[in-house]
Amino acid sequence: MKKEYALITGASSGIGLEISKVLAQKGFSLVLVSRREDKLKEVSQDLIQNYKTPVTYFVSDLEDPAAPKAIFEFCINKGYFISLLVNNAGYALPDAFHKTPMEAEEKFLRVLGISVVALTKLFLPDMITAKEGKIMMISSVAAFAPPSTIQTLYGPIKTFINRFSEGLNLSYNALGITSTAVCPGYTVTNFHTASRVQQEMDRVPSFMKKEAHRVAEEAVEATLKGKKVSVPTKTFKIIVFLLKVLPHSLFPFFSKRLAPGRYEKK
Repeated sequence: MKKEYALITGASSGIGLEISKVLAQKGFSLVLVSRREDKLKEVSQDLIQNYKTPVTYFVSDLEDPAAPKAIFEFCINKGYFISLLVNNAGYALPDAFHKTPMEAEEKFLRVLGISVVALTKLFLPDMITAKEGKIMMISSVAAFAPPSTIQTLYGPIKTFINRFSEGLNLSYNALGITSTAVCPGYTVTNFHTASRVQQEMDRVPSFMKKEAHRVAEEAVEATLKGKKVSVPTKTFKIIVFLLKVLPHSLFPFFSKRLAPGRYEKK
């Protein structure tokens, strides 16, 4: 009999780490995936000690085209049934589109898009066989926003993730499988520093900056309930509503205070 696990990519820090903590607290056995073995080992030991639940890890860089298959084969060889797949890994490109090398764009699209498709495709058949499974896609409020002059591909790839998640629900809900697109707004993690966009984050009003643990709690709750879309916190639920109903021509005016840099010319 296969052992049931949740698998989280980008699990060594930020929202991925906080999701791992919430799932461990709920008694899930975990497979953590990230690039840094030292950090993964530390996080795994902490989770085991604090939550008394089985935790293992696999070192992988999703920029590598072979990474999804290697992650899948690790789980198959261990006899793990991944009943909850959390596609969380991601980052942002800080430079203007014309200054970013094509190689960097391809790696970015692979981590945030192609690897998500690949991992989902690999783990989905076992979910179909088991007639159960949950998929969490960490998307962004940027999926609902108009195009911006910074991080040119970030919004489009998150819009793709939302539509991909929607398509999975349409195709597989009847088989007991749900996909939840989690769309957080500004979240306090090392994401912005690692992506070299901390300067923009520093200019965001404090009331719009949310704690990663709060985002993770709402993300896990929505996923376990099988919700199709989750926008954590009331602040960003209101913002997403406004993004849907207000003319996009108004957004540059408001963004100067609420989302600095999004419409500044590069």
